[in-house]
Amino acid sequence: MKKYELLATIKPNLDNDEADKVAAKIEETVSSLGGSVLETEKLGRKKLAYDVQGFRDGFMFVQKMSIPADKIVEFKRNLKLNENVIRTMFTEVKKA
Repeated sequence: MKKYELLATIKPNLDNDEADKVAAKIEETVSSLGGSVLETEKLGRKKLAYDVQGFRDGFMFVQKMSIPADKIVEFKRNLKLNENVIRTMFTEVKKA
C-alpha cells in the first residue's frame, strides 16, 4: 500500500470536540476501506487566505495514512460527501 497525506479543513462553526469527531470519522472511513491512519496532527483553528464556502477560518488537521490504491476514488468521494469538511488536499507521499 502506498502512503498518503490528507490536509483537511473543517467548518469553524463546530466546537473542538465535534471537529475531533469529524477527524475520527475520516479515520473510520480509511479503516473500512482496508487502510490505516498512521498519524493525526491537529493544527487547530486557522485563518484562511480567502473565503471557502463562505468561511474565513476553519479547523485544520493532517492525517498520514496508507490505503489501497484501488480505494482512493471511493475515499475521495466519501470526503466530498462529508458536509463538515470544506476543503481537502490529498497527496501521495514519495519516498526520499
